[in-house]
Amino acid sequence: MLHFKINQQSCTQCGDCVSDCPARIIAMSEDGYPSISTEQEGSCYKCQHCLAICPTGSVSILGLDPAASHSIAGEYPDPEKLETLIKGRRSVRRYKDENLDPLLFQKLLDVAWHAPTGVNSRHVHFTVLDSKDKVAQLRDHVITGLTRLINENALPKGMEFYANFVRIWEKHSIDIIFRSAPHLLIVSAPKQVPTPEPDCLIALSYFELFAQANGVGTLWNGLAKWVITDLLPETRHLLGIPDDHRIGYAMVFGKPDVQFHRTVQHSPALIHRAL
Repeated sequence: MLHFKINQQSCTQCGDCVSDCPARIIAMSEDGYPSISTEQEGSCYKCQHCLAICPTGSVSILGLDPAASHSIAGEYPDPEKLETLIKGRRSVRRYKDENLDPLLFQKLLDVAWHAPTGVNSRHVHFTVLDSKDKVAQLRDHVITGLTRLINENALPKGMEFYANFVRIWEKHSIDIIFRSAPHLLIVSAPKQVPTPEPDCLIALSYFELFAQANGVGTLWNGLAKWVITDLLPETRHLLGIPDDHRIGYAMVFGKPDVQFHRTVQHSPALIHRAL
């Protein structure tokens, strides 16, 4: 059941929800108000465009109260500040030895989960290590596993450099793989959804920008991702990542122990204007 309801006292019968419905299943009924027929309900994308576009907050769907949504008018960030955030985003490889506040941790995930997905599948799965002790536990598991591969001369061709990471950890306690970050986020999605990998990468991009806007440093971590997907695949079972999921990427994050003071200056964008 979609629980599509119209507050007829506030509805202006403007028809915006009808014209903007991607599935084209909302229509004006004989009484002049929007409705969805029972036989059309199965075609709903559950995108909530109808709830979002209604100027008077008269549309409710999926049992959601439009009054609980954030008002958009005048609330978007200043374009120049958003530009600075995007250009000023840096990969952080030095972190303070402390966990994030649990409320902030949860908010980062909740906001990132609003990222778009193919056909609005909304099956992106966040696997998180929410404390530095858990990351340390995972690091111990990874170092042990890599040591075994090194001793068995079983590191795949092209990944022999992991042996150097193990030596650096054993000699200097410097963590190249996880960067001694207090938190780790691994994003996955079921293989059968239309766009599993793009969904994961988009979600992580949203997560990163919102994290940095909140003073949280992030690092796209290919080294950790390759460990889980290629070198020590049993790690995904330790982490509880479903077997039918494709891992999009991994990201470490936490309070940065470094401060950047200006944006960088890349060369002009590579643009091809087609047709």
